[in-house]
Amino acid sequence: MSQSLTDIAQQLRDSDKKTHLIYAFNGTGKTRLSRIFKELVAPKTENGEDPRAKILYYSAFTEDLFYWDNDLKEDFEPKLVIQPNAFTRWVLEEQGHDQNIIRDFQHYSNNKLTPHFNQTYETTDDSGEKRLVPAFSEVTFSLERGDNTQSGNLKISKAEESNFIWSVFNSLLEQVISTLNIPELTDRDTDQFNQLEYIFIDDPVSSLDENHLIDLAINLAAQVKSSHFDARKGEGVKFIITTHNPLFFNILFNELRSAKKQLLTKHEDGTFELIDQNTDSPFSSHLAFKKQLETAVDTGNIQRHHFNGLRNILEKTATFVGYEQWGSLLPSTDDHRENPYARIINLYSHSKHSGDDSIQVTDNHKRVLVFLVEKLKQMYQLKMSNDREAD
Repeated sequence: MSQSLTDIAQQLRDSDKKTHLIYAFNGTGKTRLSRIFKELVAPKTENGEDPRAKILYYSAFTEDLFYWDNDLKEDFEPKLVIQPNAFTRWVLEEQGHDQNIIRDFQHYSNNKLTPHFNQTYETTDDSGEKRLVPAFSEVTFSLERGDNTQSGNLKISKAEESNFIWSVFNSLLEQVISTLNIPELTDRDTDQFNQLEYIFIDDPVSSLDENHLIDLAINLAAQVKSSHFDARKGEGVKFIITTHNPLFFNILFNELRSAKKQLLTKHEDGTFELIDQNTDSPFSSHLAFKKQLETAVDTGNIQRHHFNGLRNILEKTATFVGYEQWGSLLPSTDDHRENPYARIINLYSHSKHSGDDSIQVTDNHKRVLVFLVEKLKQMYQLKMSNDREAD
């Protein structure tokens, strides 16, 4: 059934399930859904009511709270600035999670790479005015050496930066769950989480390597399972987890057996659909992806995320038939250069703008997708034919 993202957000809010696990291609609307859901659950009010009371969410907007100050003019060492925000003040200043953040960050990156949170200090701005820089508003990073010395301040990679920001959120998530698992309100060391209803997590794995991705998925699943929930009494926090990463989705699929597994798709008319997935097999979603590709080819409305979907199907198929590389499934060429079809798929699925449908696909590359989808259909027809002969 075609719906708007607002309709889907309403559907998720009205659900009595503890956990919704949702897969969607990049560019489908996961991050927009997280924002719409947040505004639906906790809209901004004039009386200053704190939206954190009802929902915590992690998404690309969370990462926007952190930015690099690279003052090359003054030859300053790089530092990651934390924008003043109720969320960051809550995590760092009020709850004092800095040591937990350092622990988690080093676990998912490098145990020698160390974040250092600033304390309050005085500085002079460009106009010559002195001002105080508040504590926990900046982070620097250094590499600890084996001789008890450390490097100067480093600018970490985008992947490491994403890991750090997730670690900030994850440290709070741990405290929220442990606090709410205490049944008696008077026994809790804080009352700030008592009204919390939802935790929305959108793609925390965009920059993780495979090993750390698996580790994070298992740890996150363990936290979700440990969170007390009683649907009959209406007690406990509900989780919504969205991702475009098939490996992350499949691990959570297997770990969270009671979760509602769904596929978010975007139709050609701009409407959306949330499709329930087979609860026995995490790989069944590839058939829905295949259908979506065939629809795009039939209508001629081919966009960047369709290349990502094609790669997703090829990766799963390669794993199923025992190939090490998904490119082995593509039509071969006469020379030994990089397969041109693989290069085109990678161009759109790995680009930093891969989720941006406003970047147009060239007509030549559209023809390539049409050709490859036809080859994919032949591959699946061959598989079904062989299955019938085996029967």
